[in-house]
Amino acid sequence: MLSSKITPHRPSPVALLAMAFVAATSIAVETRAADLDEHDAVAAPPTEGFDNGRFGGIRQKLHDWNVVVGAGVMYAPKFEGSDEFEVRPIPVISARIGDRVSIDPTGLAVDLLRSNGFTLSVKGGYEMGRSEDDSDHLRGLGDVDAGGVIGGKLSYEFGPAELYASIDKTIGGSDGLTGKIGANVSQRYDRFILSAGASATIADDNHMESYFGVTSEQSARSGLSEYEAGAGLKRFDIEASVTYMATENWLIRGQAEVGFLTGDAADSPIVEDDVQPSAMLMIGYKF
Repeated sequence: MLSSKITPHRPSPVALLAMAFVAATSIAVETRAADLDEHDAVAAPPTEGFDNGRFGGIRQKLHDWNVVVGAGVMYAPKFEGSDEFEVRPIPVISARIGDRVSIDPTGLAVDLLRSNGFTLSVKGGYEMGRSEDDSDHLRGLGDVDAGGVIGGKLSYEFGPAELYASIDKTIGGSDGLTGKIGANVSQRYDRFILSAGASATIADDNHMESYFGVTSEQSARSGLSEYEAGAGLKRFDIEASVTYMATENWLIRGQAEVGFLTGDAADSPIVEDDVQPSAMLMIGYKF
């Protein structure tokens, strides 16, 4: 059963920065450029009462880049596999710089090739790792250090839908390799943008052992059974979101997601519940 316990959480500045550029798969906040492209929102930013002589050029550049900044809150499990939940503050930034470079909460992506609906991208980001202080259930397991992430993505867009496959390698931390296949669909109705998606994630031995394995030493310290987690299918995720363009520049976004841990991940003694729901609400400003 899911616990209803809500624990206030005050992350460090480093954790806040990481939240802004990572997806926790975990439970990511995503403001895609496709949802908020040029024809969806506003023409030029308002200029009444604004010092265009000093700041007009900067603001126009932010508008040209489709920059969205905002903040919100997320209600999510304390760690992947937890049955306890916490409320987290989430800073958000999204931008499309030129035709090839985009920044969103998952990191930085550069489109190398686009043809007939296909896009091949390289990307970089950040894996936050896990602290044993996140929950009493993790005590004795030690920390999974944070690390940088590099990867690639191949996607195909047709109409409002997108199919994609991606692969990510963590440098440092878990030293893991993960892959994801999924589909998204997004449609605008008046001031509302409705989106939905589904995905499946696979992971190698390094990732699975780091987050779901229990060594003999960890077992002695934590009291959990010794467990070896092997490579394979890790989880399925489904999500849905609604974005409301309240004004020409202000937007409100709500998102709900549920993940289902499977295979060796679901069977790990670290996992208290293999169903992982989350919800997010954010307010943003589009330049």
